[in-house]
Amino acid sequence: MAGEMFVLLGWAWDIDTAARLATRHPVTRADIRPLAWARAVIQIDRDHAATADLSRPLLAVPVPNAQTPLVIDGWHRIHRALTAGIHTLPVVLLDEGDERACRVRGGGL
Repeated sequence: MAGEMFVLLGWAWDIDTAARLATRHPVTRADIRPLAWARAVIQIDRDHAATADLSRPLLAVPVPNAQTPLVIDGWHRIHRALTAGIHTLPVVLLDEGDERACRVRGGGL
């Protein structure tokens, strides 16, 4: 059974599996300003966000038929950073195989 999950519409990803798979990929940095709009549709616990560790990389996955990767772990870090005027955060981009391995539902399984 999956632990922490990220759910968006009819899709869901197991964050524990994603974090384990992320260790095989490099950490880079990403401009998070284009993600600011999503805070209006993703539930943010402001108290939790205030203590989020900004050194911990975001986890992002390629989603079939999408133009850009989807952040599946790190929305509280994104909120905290943007609120503090920080525009970049560390990120790990999983590959297609890893995305599929941590996807619990969605995408015509």
